[in-house]
Amino acid sequence: MTVTNSKAKAMGMFLKSRRERLSPEDAGLEFTSGQRKTPGLRREEVAVLAGVSVTYYTWLEQGRDLIPSRDVIDSIAQALQLSPAEKSHLYQLWNPHASETPLATPAVVDPQMQKIIDQLAFPSHITNERTEVLAWNKAAQEMFFDFASIPVQERYFIRLLFENTEIRSRIVNIEEFSNYSVGIFRTYYDKHRGDPWFETTVEHLIRNNVEFEQIWKQYDVQLKKVKRIFLHPPNVYQTYDIQSLVNLTDSPDIHICIYTPVTDDPTADC
Repeated sequence: MTVTNSKAKAMGMFLKSRRERLSPEDAGLEFTSGQRKTPGLRREEVAVLAGVSVTYYTWLEQGRDLIPSRDVIDSIAQALQLSPAEKSHLYQLWNPHASETPLATPAVVDPQMQKIIDQLAFPSHITNERTEVLAWNKAAQEMFFDFASIPVQERYFIRLLFENTEIRSRIVNIEEFSNYSVGIFRTYYDKHRGDPWFETTVEHLIRNNVEFEQIWKQYDVQLKKVKRIFLHPPNVYQTYDIQSLVNLTDSPDIHICIYTPVTDDPTADC
């Protein structure tokens, strides 16, 4: 079985972006005199560090349909000094058994999931890997945004984060949070290569938002983790840690996000 074409291309783009970020000095290579035409490492340098042929590594970056072994992928990840999140992303792109079928977006969530977040005093919402906001509780409506005020087809968190002025005005650390959110979305985008919705959404955001375009070009990837967010709706200032819970339903792409107040924050509104 070969790596499918779209995933092979995505993996090639990802490898190229990581190579261009790694300097010879950081990779432990001796500095060579003369001007370097390529930012970061050269392909042949990565090949040497990973113990593979230059031709083979070049083909991987070009997105050719190859069957690299797990050992080769491990060696390349080590050579490029990938972070745990980046390494996990590379494995996902490499995995020949991973499905590339378009994401099935449920129109509604399990009513029991809505009941769970309704019991919580903290802001909570439920999304999928398209970042579609499928459900939310009263606290999320008050502290974050009234999602019911916009049409269903517009309730995509990644778009709201860059296009909705009310949401942007309430997030104090908007730049940091935007970078993190795009990194998460990038992993979903590469995971669901071939899904027209992801292609259309990214094209729209790049065309209409300079900030998103700049972040997208960095090709950062992130895994879901506890993330701090500072919210400042009218007359309130509160710091939260966002906890993301997954695999609680029959749909593994469903995420329940719970905003837990940081009580030791001296600026928090207690």
